Amino acid sequence: MARRPLPRILSSGTASITRSREFARTAADNATDVLHPLITITRGLRLLAGAGRQKWAATPKDKRGPVLCSVAACVMVVAILPYGSVLALVAVMGAAAWKGRERNPVKTGPDEAETGRLRSLYEALVPYFSTADDPSPLFAHGGDWDKAFSEYAFDGDGRLTRLQVTYPAYFTDSEAGSRNRIEQLLHAKSGRGREYHFSWDEEGNRLVMSVLDALPTSIGAQRFVTAPGETVLGFTDGDAVQRTVPVSDGDTTRDAPPVVWRTGARSTEPHLLAVGQPGSGTTTLMRSIALQALQHGDILIIEGSGTGEYACLTGRDGVLAVECGLAGALATLEWAAHETERRLIASNRARQSGHPAPDDTKRPLWVLLDRPSVLGHLAAADGRPDPQELLQVPLRHGRAANVTVVVAEQFDSLDALGETLRTHTRARAVLGHCSRDQVESVLGTEPHTTPTPNVPPGRGYARLGAGPVLRLQVPATPDPYDEATSEAQRQAVLGLLPERQAPAEAPVPGEEAQEAAPIEPSVPEPMMPHPLTAAVAVAVESVRVGE
Repeated sequence: MARRPLPRILSSGTASITRSREFARTAADNATDVLHPLITITRGLRLLAGAGRQKWAATPKDKRGPVLCSVAACVMVVAILPYGSVLALVAVMGAAAWKGRERNPVKTGPDEAETGRLRSLYEALVPYFSTADDPSPLFAHGGDWDKAFSEYAFDGDGRLTRLQVTYPAYFTDSEAGSRNRIEQLLHAKSGRGREYHFSWDEEGNRLVMSVLDALPTSIGAQRFVTAPGETVLGFTDGDAVQRTVPVSDGDTTRDAPPVVWRTGARSTEPHLLAVGQPGSGTTTLMRSIALQALQHGDILIIEGSGTGEYACLTGRDGVLAVECGLAGALATLEWAAHETERRLIASNRARQSGHPAPDDTKRPLWVLLDRPSVLGHLAAADGRPDPQELLQVPLRHGRAANVTVVVAEQFDSLDALGETLRTHTRARAVLGHCSRDQVESVLGTEPHTTPTPNVPPGRGYARLGAGPVLRLQVPATPDPYDEATSEAQRQAVLGLLPERQAPAEAPVPGEEAQEAAPIEPSVPEPMMPHPLTAAVAVAVESVRVGE
């Protein structure tokens, strides 16, 4: 059978039909633009009428009569007033236009991209939160992710900032390895380069992941509002501690949550160990502690690296010694051990005789030791005792004698620290970029956050005794003699340093007789060096002479 041709209207009229459709669409768009005000007012009148009907339906029947009378009276007043009907019509049209305006649609759920992220994350968690024996699994391939993710939030870039996951009760959330696998997966799928906090609720079988904001680095060295025996190690998140202190942040003053370390006779963690990588800020932490300790006590500084980071403290009131060499360090630590024993004996004798402890035993003494592994290596090469051996007495009995030891070391020399030092330094701080295993090796437990690859100096974690792991940002306390230090930070540190010790003045030969006359009792005697400073200087000099 021969194929019959299509009708002419179907074979040759395609172009005309297309032009007709475009013309009709253009005409409809133009009509919509011209009639847009009328459409808006009509929509508004419909909404106002619906609101009026709802209001009338909600009005009790016994009050509808007075309402009608009130409305009728208002209509009569408007009708009597000059131009009242025109003004009423304008008011109604204006209200209708405002009510019928186009509003931005309220976002009630995730968009397509966010839904894809949540579904991908749900599918990635299926192997960890499901078993073959579960009759009604919460996590299953192709399952409903709305039941597992009860809360979620995204930022402007479409990345997750908060997620609450409900997991099955049989998941081993009490095991650290199981939790770490889930945290690593959520960290990788939600986007690297940010710091995430994970909060596990074992009772409710819920996990909350949230993105933490970076801690501010603009807080510098200053006088903090603390009591005697309290030292501000740095600042942390607002919900991590229950206390704030006023701080100067640039040109403004605000309240910041501090990490407060308490020392003294009643402290449960009287000594501190700070560990970090080179350039992580451990020396900055030591300087910050030294400036705060000088308000109420005396300090001894022993620098193993020998780079002169504590030269600004040399000769200051309350600074008994700043030693960089091996001989001076050994003599200083030996004196610190004897001073600890002397304080214990004096306090014990006063207690047995029923008297209060002497004042010289109550004044805090701080021993700051930076890089003891370097001094230990030099001592082993020279056949001398390790400086850590001289720290055993201050570490074991320092709390009762008001002697506090602060040690700073690097990760590559952490194995060189002795058992006594590790046991008695219950306050710990880890600064700089480090892995979760390194943090756990120092703090005794893993942090609930994911360490970021790039951190500023002074950023890390702190743990006081058996407390929680806190994020930490050390106040900026640079070396004021360093050329790279800004002028504002230099003046801030110099303003916190005590005055230099005034040496005893020697008589000048050739003075007149009246100037050489005996000094009257009413004239004060020249300032003498601190007695403990003189004792330390004598001990150091005796060791150097005996070499």
